[in-house]
Parts: sequence; structure tokens; C-alpha cells
Amino acid sequence: MPGGEAPPAAELPYEAADMGLLAPSWAGAEVAAVTGDAGYLRALLDAEAALTRAQAALGLAPARAAAAVTAAAAEPHRHDPRTLALRARAAGNPVVPLVADLTAAVADRDAQAAAYVHRGATSQDILDTATMLVCARALDTVLADLTRTAEALRRTAAEHRDTPMAGRTLTQHAVPTTFGLKAAGWRSLVLDARERLASVRAALPVQLGGAAGTLAAFHAYAEAEGGPVTAPGLGGRLLARYAAETGLAEPALPWHTLRTPVADLAGALAFTAGALGKLAADVLTLSRTELGELSEGSGGGSSAMPHKANPVRATLIAAAARQVPGLAAVLYGSLAAEDERPAGAWHAEWQPLREALRLVGGAVRDAAELTATLRVHPHRMRQNLDATGGLVVTERLVAALTALTGRDEARRIMDTAARRTTQEGIELAAALHDALEAARRDEGGAPAATSEGRTPSATPAASSDTPAPTPETPAASPGRPPLPAARLRQLLDPTDYLGSAGAFVDRALARTENDPQEPV
Repeated sequence: MPGGEAPPAAELPYEAADMGLLAPSWAGAEVAAVTGDAGYLRALLDAEAALTRAQAALGLAPARAAAAVTAAAAEPHRHDPRTLALRARAAGNPVVPLVADLTAAVADRDAQAAAYVHRGATSQDILDTATMLVCARALDTVLADLTRTAEALRRTAAEHRDTPMAGRTLTQHAVPTTFGLKAAGWRSLVLDARERLASVRAALPVQLGGAAGTLAAFHAYAEAEGGPVTAPGLGGRLLARYAAETGLAEPALPWHTLRTPVADLAGALAFTAGALGKLAADVLTLSRTELGELSEGSGGGSSAMPHKANPVRATLIAAAARQVPGLAAVLYGSLAAEDERPAGAWHAEWQPLREALRLVGGAVRDAAELTATLRVHPHRMRQNLDATGGLVVTERLVAALTALTGRDEARRIMDTAARRTTQEGIELAAALHDALEAARRDEGGAPAATSEGRTPSATPAASSDTPAPTPETPAASPGRPPLPAARLRQLLDPTDYLGSAGAFVDRALARTENDPQEPV
């Protein structure tokens, strides 16, 4: 328009719809189609048709009415999501205009059947049921991608069960670990996420409570028409049949303001995003140029720098992991809903839940692609493991020296040696030899062993006045034999200090989707 003004809302083209231009995390993912406006429209129509069929099964509606409503609902192309969205502003939800359009479509087929569209229900019954259908369809794709991710990580962990690398804590080298153990940990989180989402998926309930959760209208229609079903158990039977028609779970009672299903789903989605975010965070760190221990199979390019191969899959997962917890917080906040049906709390759920589903669906798609093509670089892992000149095994050396000098003295000696290695750049073996020799001189003993295993002079026999070893100083005597050079070389080998890493990998890989608890 002239002057760059935006067109009036009523004139906005269909292209105004959100196609994911600024959401590469979920753009093009299967979950995007399931949760889009067309997907929601389909679910709303499915919910309406299922309700009429459920009533017909209990004798509350003619079979021909159920057939007519089901046939009309199977034509979502007759309903324009944009038009429905604009008309929804009048009532505050899209069900009201949709019911009007669906009623007209059914009337075109069977005028008498039109009276049974939406009969006895309220808008929240249909929108909540449709939302659960959308969630179920979205979670089916999410669960499939989580399975793919877990399988890829199982293969990676098994292949690299004993591949040594530096373990890092608070950004610094800690002690050696294996990449197999790291990958097994990622897989454990993925299985944890899948277990939670599968549990939520199985429990997604149908919604049916009528105007205020009593289903009184269904009783009223049955009584007015002299129907065969007027007993107090009508509501329970109708809930059960509606659940069967939709494929959703049967709730114990209507949950218009009892939002446990949504809150449980919010928690599972947030956990899944965080679990995948852990994987992404590690990949982003280990694929840094200066580390180079991992790389994505098909890194993304740069608009300015031809040499770049950015870890895009991990980047998008990390972005999703930062967004979903905030969306879950909104959904948890909606638990505090007043009365039998709330104003605002329910409405606040719609977009955050859809966006959380989209983000998690996109993240698991990216995780499946990332883990299937992840490149592991063991030679860089070994280079980095050796980068500190042996400091990565100081924990082990303290334990070994404690048997010779006592715990406090062992720590003092190692602190001295480690400081020299860090500040002067000398190898830890040489710094440790010097520290041990200095300690023995201070105690009046013989020089320590050299790196070749020689001692400048014979070690004197222990004096009869030497005190007996204690747990704190088990061998503080100057006459104690020095640490042999061969033993020192073994202690300095980071690949020989992996603890139970391999056993933990085996233990983790024994876990399967059908056996979610890790073996004891």
C-alpha cells in the first residue's frame, strides 16, 4: 500500500499465515503440519463427528445423523481457517463459527441431521478434545524420532565404548572418560524423555462436560425425546463411548478447570527439550575449532565465510531447549483456573502448547538427523587429553602417593608439581620427580627416583625411631622406597584411568524402550 502502510486486517492475504520463516527449528517438520491451523481444523471436525457418533451409539441421536455429520466433517476444505479465525473474535474461540458452518454443511445433506451437530456440548469440550487429538498425532511423530535418536546413540556408544577423551567439569579438564560413556548418557536422557512422553500420550483424555461439567443437557435431551437412556449413569457411558470414538483415554470426570493432562504434557515436553538440549550443548562445545572432537555430518554454511561448517542441527536444538521451559511455565500457570470454566486461563494455553509441540517436534527431528550423521574424531580427543601434560590424572597420582607419603603430603606434592606444569609448561612427570625429591630432602631422606628409575644413592634403611604408619601418613618414613619409574609411567597414562566407564556403558546400553528402568 502507499507509504508502506500495512493493509487492513480483513484484507491480509493467506500468505500472512506463519509458515515458519523465523522458526527453522520446526519449519518443514511433520509436527508443523499436524499442529498447523489446517491440522487443528481437522481435529475440531473429528471431535464434532465423534461426539455425534457416540450419541448415536447410545440411542441419543439417529444413526443417519451420525453418518451425515461424519461425512460433512470429512470435508475440511470447505472451511477456511483464516475466515474462522476472524469470526472467532466474536465469541473468543473458533468452535462457535465452525459449528455454524458445519451445521449448514450437514443441513445440505440432511436437514433433520443438522440438529444433532454439537448437541449438548460446549465449545471447550470440542476444542479440548481437538487439542488432545492434535497432541496425540504430534507425539506419535515425536516418539518415532526419539526412537531413531536412541538407536543412533546406541550404535555410537557401543562403537566408542573405550574411546578415551577428557572429562570436563566447570569448563576445565577433570579426569579421563570415554566418548562411549558420554553418548550412553545422551541416550539415557533420550529414553527418559521417550518414557515420559509415551506415558503422557497414552493418558491424553477426551473432554466432555457440557456447559459446566455435569452433562445435564444430554440428560435433558434424552428426557425430552423419551429416549431409552435417562439413568444417572448416562454421563459415564457417554464419556466412555466418546473416548472410544476418538481413540483418546476416558477421563474419570470432565477436566475443564482440572488441567492435569495439559500440565503433565507441558512437563514432559520441557524435559524432552532439556534432554535434547544437553546433547546439543555437548556437540556445540566439542565441535569448536580448538577442540574438534566432534562435527556434524552436514554442517551449515556461512553467508560471509566460505570455510565455515556450522553445527546447525545442534544450534537449533539448543534454541528450542531455551524456549520450551518458558512455554511450559505458562501452561503450569493455567492450572490456577477459577470456577467450572475459566476466563483467560484456558485461552492462555492454546498458543504456548502448540509452540511447545512444534519446538520439541522440530528438535527431535534435528536430533535424529544429528545423531545419525555425527562424526567422531578420536585422534583429536587423544590430542586434547594429552594437552595438559598429564594433569588430567592428578587425582590418580594423589591416591598413589598417599600410600607413600600420607594424604596431606601427597596433596601438597601434587599441588606443587601441577602448579609448575601449568605455569612453566614442563611435563608433569618431571615436575613430580622434582617435587618428590624436594620433599625427601626436606625430610632428610634419599633422593627420589629419576624418570629412568635410577636413584643417586642407595636408600637408607628405616630407622628404629621411625614412627609406625598411620592412615593419614602411612609411609612418611624417609627410608620408604621411592615411586618406581615404570609405575609412574603407568599412573600418567590417561587411557589407563577410566574407572568403570566401560562397565557403565554396557549397563546403560542394556536398557531398552520396553525396559525403561536401568538394570541394577
